[in-house]
Amino acid sequence: MTQQQADAPATTYPVAELERRFYAFAIDRLVTWGLYLLLGLGAWLALGDEPWVIAGIVGGAMVVGWLVLAVMTGVSGNTPGKSAVGLRVVHHGTGTPIGVGPALGRSLVLAAASLPTFGIGLATLAWTAVEDRGRQRRGWHDHLASSVVVDVRPAEVVAETVDDSPRHVVNLTAMRLIPAPAVEPPVFQAPPPPTRPAPEARAPQAPAPQAPAAPQRPPAPQQPQAHPAPQRTPAYPTPQVPGFAPAPEGRQHPPVPARPQQPPAQQPPAQHQPAPQPVIQRPSVDDPGRTVVRSRPDGATPARPAGPRWRVTFDDGHSFVVEGMVLVGRRPEPRSGEPVWHLVPLASADMSVSKTHAQFSPAPDGALVVMDRGSTNGSTLTRKGVSRQLSPGKPATLVDGDTVAFGDRSMDVRREA
Repeated sequence: MTQQQADAPATTYPVAELERRFYAFAIDRLVTWGLYLLLGLGAWLALGDEPWVIAGIVGGAMVVGWLVLAVMTGVSGNTPGKSAVGLRVVHHGTGTPIGVGPALGRSLVLAAASLPTFGIGLATLAWTAVEDRGRQRRGWHDHLASSVVVDVRPAEVVAETVDDSPRHVVNLTAMRLIPAPAVEPPVFQAPPPPTRPAPEARAPQAPAPQAPAAPQRPPAPQQPQAHPAPQRTPAYPTPQVPGFAPAPEGRQHPPVPARPQQPPAQQPPAQHQPAPQPVIQRPSVDDPGRTVVRSRPDGATPARPAGPRWRVTFDDGHSFVVEGMVLVGRRPEPRSGEPVWHLVPLASADMSVSKTHAQFSPAPDGALVVMDRGSTNGSTLTRKGVSRQLSPGKPATLVDGDTVAFGDRSMDVRREA
């Protein structure tokens, strides 16, 4: 427990910048020199014309001030200047205070470098800190005391907002969103041609027994439009009243029951069929290694983006040409509203493949992009022998010969003409 507490400062806090270390040094010198000045003025006012006595008092105060700063550095790692800018001097190996002995040697080197030599001493120490081979900005005085100066200011915590909405795949080369799948435009029926309204059906004034005599009368020849030609059948039939024939123009008489006639065969009006919804087949539990391809109800083939064809081959030998968005994982499932064309369930021996691990799809410009969907073990892209981890939610463009690893499973990418 003690060793863990000792290592915490060295491993938790970053190395201090040289600029902030200079600010701390300047504040310490201003504080001590201000005290020396006040003490010298007080001694001069009290003793009068005694220069050697006043010089001895000020010199003794300087030695005491140097000892106080050295002890503070060795015991707590802080001085007034370091506390003001958020720095601390700790041991290079353990992260604990360096102790009084090493702090005295370190402070002695700093005091010697502060002598009035036109800044050559301080510049030399700063140069040794810049040229530190360990890249921890340790000067010659730090190496002498086995110390390192760290920045103990609290780090700012920035809250990140998580967006659960469906994400669009972005091609990093073209920086364009993949458009939504094409939907057939609605078909509107043409309005029926204007027709003369049929006369209102009125009850016959003749008694009911006279109805059988109606079949002996031929239909009026002035109404040829009652029997339209089959080739000119309108989309909607003309409204007619069954059992009654329209009266001729210019004459008003009670309607006479007409001979029942068989209306011509009419084609049913074309009805607009809604756009077929994509049907996604769920992967079977008995066969976790097969590819599930979505099919349309009307049997139409989805439009493939113009450009080269991309073929992917998994480590189990399964291969296919990418024609739309593909989800891979242990049991991949699309988000609501995602236009998914392929589902590739991958069996994992060590459970390193997430449920919905990653996705890849062709872009409108012909490129193939892949994106990790926040998997537990991540996805790795290998290009020409160099591997790099894919950032979750950030798409990457694939080229011919790339290999993408999803956990313990892998996929090769090939470009076909």
